[in-house]
Amino acid sequence: MMYAVIVRFAIDVMHVEKFRGLVLFNAEQSLSKEEGCRVFDVCEMGDGEFWLYELYDDPEAFQLHLRTPHFLQFDAQATTWILEKSVRTGQHLAKTSSLQLS
Repeated sequence: MMYAVIVRFAIDVMHVEKFRGLVLFNAEQSLSKEEGCRVFDVCEMGDGEFWLYELYDDPEAFQLHLRTPHFLQFDAQATTWILEKSVRTGQHLAKTSSLQLS
């Protein structure tokens, strides 16, 4: 089983564009540079709300993610733009979609 992480952000609307660019860069870097990161989806829901869906090989791979330079940069830059943040973790049980996104 893989380790799932779901993060919800509420971003100050004045900073949505900057946050969007930063979170997309973090997602791309995570997928390309972290061996244990398998999925890093970013969804923008409107009105400053973003959801991340991440899958890692195991909890240790996620802990490694939290220490990478790209995550630390993201965290330092975005912290003042975040109005609310919640993080949920659990076990990924099954892949139920055949959708291939590029």
